[in-house]
Amino acid sequence: MGKKISIIIPCYNEEEALSIVYGAVVTEMNQLADYDYELLLVNDGSSDNTLEKMKELANQNVHVKYYSFSRNFGKEAAIYAGLSNATGDYIVMMDADMQDPPALLPKMVAMLETGEYDCVATRRVTRTGEGVIRSFGARMFYKVIRKMTNINIADGARDYQMMTRQMVDSVLALTEYNRFSKGIFEWVGYRKTWLEFENVERAAGETKWSFWKLLLYSLEGIINFSNVPLNVSSYLGMGMTGVSFLAILFIIVRKLIFGDPVDGWASTVCIITFVGGIQLFCMGIMGQYLSKMYSEVKNRPHYIIQETNTVETKLNN
Repeated sequence: MGKKISIIIPCYNEEEALSIVYGAVVTEMNQLADYDYELLLVNDGSSDNTLEKMKELANQNVHVKYYSFSRNFGKEAAIYAGLSNATGDYIVMMDADMQDPPALLPKMVAMLETGEYDCVATRRVTRTGEGVIRSFGARMFYKVIRKMTNINIADGARDYQMMTRQMVDSVLALTEYNRFSKGIFEWVGYRKTWLEFENVERAAGETKWSFWKLLLYSLEGIINFSNVPLNVSSYLGMGMTGVSFLAILFIIVRKLIFGDPVDGWASTVCIITFVGGIQLFCMGIMGQYLSKMYSEVKNRPHYIIQETNTVETKLNN
């Protein structure tokens, strides 16, 4: 048996889709007969029968390992748990909903075997089936994060990518609690190539990502990899100081030349309200960074594994 491939599938309420993606992955791995593999299923605190389905698949196939969290820690924690426990020479993450086509696995392996790349990543070139607002928001996010950070995340980039052991070890060396995997995969560098594919509809179940959740996730990525929001708050503060200084000069000159004091209170209230809003906005930005620092210094584990079918595993990390 040759090299080993670790396939990580984070799952949150995916009991309907799990059997489908399992069958598709096993079919592709059977075609790669020269490779050993392990299928790591990470249950991110599902409230349905996802864990029972994992146990059923593990009883059918010795290659299946499952890890069940004590609660919902989020997809980033599930990815980190999978990477931490993967033992393969090549490691790949994919979603359980079949929107990451398992049919690309043989091609990914072949591209890594050339030795020219350390990572084969995927990106969607279309968003057929997505809502207009959601699709527009996703495109804008990639544009904004490329402008505001020093990492180049391709439009439509997926977490679905296959990496060498060396690259995964580098990713795991970044132990930060507030994780944004797309950014981390780019930040560590290494030689990367892209596989493009058309958007695929979910095989079963419903998406767990609402527009609001995606928006918050996008803000997490920007805050984790950019100081631009802090710089913007500083520039706003300096700008408002300059505007206030000019307004004071205007009032003084008007009083000296025309002897006309500023009439009315409405304009004063509007200015105070506007400046107060700017101050609160800037304080909110600084508060976000402080909250990230607070969660980092507490040094809590990224996840807690309550149940698994493996002996040697990292239960807490």
